[in-house]
Amino acid sequence: MKSVHDSRWPYAASGALAAVAGIAAGHLVAALVSPAASPVLAVGSAVIDATPTPVKEWAVATFGTADKPILVGGISVVTLLLAAAIGLVARRRLGVALVLLVVLTGLAGTAALLQPTAAPVDVLPGLAAAAVGVATLWWLVRLVAPSTVTTPVSTTRPADAPTTLGETASEAVSPGATPRRSFLLGAAGVTAGAAVAGALGQKLASNTAVPTAADLPAPQLRLDPLPTGLEKRVRGLSPFRTPISSFYRVDTSLIIPRVDADSWTVEIDGAVDNPFSLTYAELLALPMIERDITLTCVSNEVGGGYVSSARWLGVRVRDLLERAGVRSGVDQVLSTSTTGFTISTPIQALTDDRDALLAVAMNGQPLPPRHGFPARLVTPGLYGFVGSTKWLAKLTATTYADEKAYWTERDWATDAPVLTQSRIDTPTGLQTVKAGRTLPIGGVAWAQGRGIKGVEVRVDDGDWRPATMGPDAGIDYWRQWYVMWTPEAGEERRTLTVRATDNTGAVQTEQKSTPFPKGATGWHSVVVFVET
Repeated sequence: MKSVHDSRWPYAASGALAAVAGIAAGHLVAALVSPAASPVLAVGSAVIDATPTPVKEWAVATFGTADKPILVGGISVVTLLLAAAIGLVARRRLGVALVLLVVLTGLAGTAALLQPTAAPVDVLPGLAAAAVGVATLWWLVRLVAPSTVTTPVSTTRPADAPTTLGETASEAVSPGATPRRSFLLGAAGVTAGAAVAGALGQKLASNTAVPTAADLPAPQLRLDPLPTGLEKRVRGLSPFRTPISSFYRVDTSLIIPRVDADSWTVEIDGAVDNPFSLTYAELLALPMIERDITLTCVSNEVGGGYVSSARWLGVRVRDLLERAGVRSGVDQVLSTSTTGFTISTPIQALTDDRDALLAVAMNGQPLPPRHGFPARLVTPGLYGFVGSTKWLAKLTATTYADEKAYWTERDWATDAPVLTQSRIDTPTGLQTVKAGRTLPIGGVAWAQGRGIKGVEVRVDDGDWRPATMGPDAGIDYWRQWYVMWTPEAGEERRTLTVRATDNTGAVQTEQKSTPFPKGATGWHSVVVFVET
């Protein structure tokens, strides 16, 4: 029977388990000192920053909101494969394998220290991962191939019989049985310990106290309740107000930042006469207003889902900038998140009458962590990458010549007003509909800063038909629409197309373009099949 230390798989498994144990330990330590320094997350953030823009756009278009889990999963798989290879090296050269494992975990520590908000303590998760990983690999390899005799040699063995280096009495009696059992028990223990450490780290990292709705101040300017939308009349239509749980999320953070409201502050600095900072309590004490605003991500493809609408509560940014006394010559405000991520916003968009907000709540609830708690920037009429910084920590008055934000450095537009767009929600693409049965074609349209005047729909290359419009909540909010349609028998495949007209009279362009660098354009179409 082949002994366990003559097999390759236990060594590969030892390397992989050492990596798992190290990652779990690093994640636990990171939860205590700096969640973003968790080994896999730190490497993932470095990969995101180094990824070329076309690849990022491909990932968002292909995987949608699953891009982050896929990235983390991919990094984890690659790490495990490398660690398994290191385990195979340990079969012959344990010392070399331990050094290689230190190098592998050292990459995570280096990535953590290269983050914009890195502090000396951010190296601790990497050190913990290295220490636990090395100790685990050494221990498991010793279980696979013990180097000393652990029990007396059997008396049935001839006294002059030769023994091989590393042979134990248990191997002589039942080759491989005791080392195999010891290894399997050790591997099970490492797996269980890593699972506990990882779960505890995850719980600690996500343990953020968020105020309740009762803690929110009453707005100085309160809006009337939103009108009733069309979603109950037209099945499949997007709700007029997007539930918080369904509100889209697109950002570069692999882990939702954990921000303590009691210690959080937001600074207003740069080219200003009176720089100042506000605590969360001081921010809530300022005059608040409500605004109904639709937000859109520039990565949204035509017909895509990266657009949502909510009622926001916050402080006018222009009031904060007036208090700071912005100097002449300033043409942008560089906003910085607690993660060090930066966004540049034209100064005009933050000081005109569009009421850009430093928001603290959405739909009557404090901002959830995934949407920017404790405060975020909400700028009507601009795509999120130039006007919607989450987890806000600083507003810096500066110029485009002096400072470049994250996306500006990657050649995206510096000024990106939202383009007129419309989307068909129902029927969905490739849906089968019944001939002779009337059904609605419906969806939403938006043109923040201008508002939607009307929507038209056509079937195949037929005439454009005006849609029945839903309620109007202002120029910065989307509108629902629908057209009743009765498919005719004889045509098995029909193409439905929509276009919108904004309040300036401009018709949504038919010309197709990709999201890079300032937003996608084109008419949205879906194909349906008609069943007789």
